[in-house]
Amino acid sequence: MTTAKESSAKSSSSSGGLRGVVAAQSTMSKVNGEEGILIYQGYNIHDLAENSTFEETVFLLWNGRLPKQDELDMLKTEFRSNYEVPSEILVFMKHFPHDSQPMDVLRTCVSTLAFYDDESHLTDVESARKTATRLTAQFPTIVAAWERIRNGKEPVTPDTSLDIAENFLYMMRGEKPDPSEARMLDTCLILHADHGFNASTFTTRVVSGTLADMYGAVTGGIAALAGPLHGGANTAVMRALKDIGEVGNVESWLDNKLANKEKVMGIGHAVYKTEDPRATWLRKFSEQMGGVTGETKWFEMSKKLEDLMMEKKGLNPNVDFYSASTYYMMGIPLDLYTPIFAISRISGWTGHILEQYANNKLIRPRAEYVGEWNLEYTPIEER
Repeated sequence: MTTAKESSAKSSSSSGGLRGVVAAQSTMSKVNGEEGILIYQGYNIHDLAENSTFEETVFLLWNGRLPKQDELDMLKTEFRSNYEVPSEILVFMKHFPHDSQPMDVLRTCVSTLAFYDDESHLTDVESARKTATRLTAQFPTIVAAWERIRNGKEPVTPDTSLDIAENFLYMMRGEKPDPSEARMLDTCLILHADHGFNASTFTTRVVSGTLADMYGAVTGGIAALAGPLHGGANTAVMRALKDIGEVGNVESWLDNKLANKEKVMGIGHAVYKTEDPRATWLRKFSEQMGGVTGETKWFEMSKKLEDLMMEKKGLNPNVDFYSASTYYMMGIPLDLYTPIFAISRISGWTGHILEQYANNKLIRPRAEYVGEWNLEYTPIEER
């Protein structure tokens, strides 16, 4: 009889969680964890955050190059003409329990959107591109509509004169945001747009690799992102900051966490061995929002916690750490942080799906069997 240990010894290729395993080739993004570099289609994230817009970044991800002005104008027009969701979706949402999790609402609505798209099951490049455009345009509408519906308010009709970030804040609040705040959120969307083969992105590629439709693949991505080991860290960071309360409480709170061997959310990263380049921008935004709102303690607590974690554990903040206080000072509810992540990441998900469709091969890895072999069947009356 072959034992589980003997079976396991036959192969050294397995990797827990597929860490370090190359599953496919992609031009979408490159994550250099050793040097703290993130690249989208050849462009450094710092260059894009400084100079680009979310819409331009979406074009880059989908096409592998920056757009010309007429191409960018056309894409923005396509997005704006698709902002509105079918009225049936809004009616559907009004019947949801008001305590439903926003990510559950988003997942359900995206799956339902397929019913109102006559070409939903087409996976050719032209049809899939139309679906990608529609989904990227409608994610913010769904999230903003749910925020209002669950608070007993009517959804705000999208403003087709506004870009995605500004329109989201407008639909959520019912009034247009300050341009500098809208630009800040626009940059946040750039920073979150893609990040290699993370769990949700890989999920979308596995699903689309079966030639399932884009709505189904994206629904799977939303489900993966909703898991607490993937999305939601920035919500946990903000809850921790609220629990700490004041700058003077940071060190004792952290010492207690470390003594109990508890994880400090938003600190450390599975890939980056130095600072997450996205955190560089979000740290700046948190400080800026503190100046705008006068609530400087959220940035000050975050900075002190960052400094202490570097001193005590040698760990840097990741993208979630400063996005927490940035979003909080924008007045965004804590449970919308992950949906905002999705509003950005839909651009990367759909880009990967388009890439998968264009050169498709079914993703079918092997599992290493580590169970028993050659067991003999025993009749039930003898067990």
